[in-house]
Amino acid sequence: MIVIPKEIDPKDLYKLLIGSVLPRPIAWVSSISKEGVPNLAPFSFFTVASTVPPVLCFAPQYSKVEEKNGKTIPVPKDTLANIKETKEFVVNIVSHSLAEKMNQSSAPYAHNINEFEKVNLASKPATHIKPPLVAGSLINMECKLYDIIEIGHGLLGGNLILGEIICIHLNDSVYKNTHIDLDVLDPVGRLSGNLYTTIKDRFELERP
Repeated sequence: MIVIPKEIDPKDLYKLLIGSVLPRPIAWVSSISKEGVPNLAPFSFFTVASTVPPVLCFAPQYSKVEEKNGKTIPVPKDTLANIKETKEFVVNIVSHSLAEKMNQSSAPYAHNINEFEKVNLASKPATHIKPPLVAGSLINMECKLYDIIEIGHGLLGGNLILGEIICIHLNDSVYKNTHIDLDVLDPVGRLSGNLYTTIKDRFELERP
């Protein structure tokens, strides 16, 4: 079977991609609007882009469009809109114990809703930027916007957000001998549909 992306429905292509590129780490991104309303949402199109400078990237897609004056206008998610306005955000790493609240925070709440309050999740102040940290997350990375690259301008088009890490918060329990203790961190990854995965089954391969 051969699939030509331009020849199939975008929604079917989306299902194919998220069912093939996996497991995907989750960036639980906290941001804040220019009016000061915190926002929290998970994104699984997420990875590290650079070490020097330290840059993370994640890619919120346009999941909704509006028709204005005969033109189709993509509606940015709150996270994207906030980061464009304030140039700051935090990537919080999701441990298994936080998975349920992470999932709840993905609901399409209105722009003026504080997801921390909505899902009954504690926050704490960042040290260098305005968006708050997820207090229960064992790793929080404060980021300043490095760049935004728009990829497509319609439904399911993406926006690659690159953020330079300016401060990393590590819980004392998770950082040992210059390494992250994976058993303590117990991160979850995204699969397709409603499926997630943990990292309990591991094996090692030495680089050639």
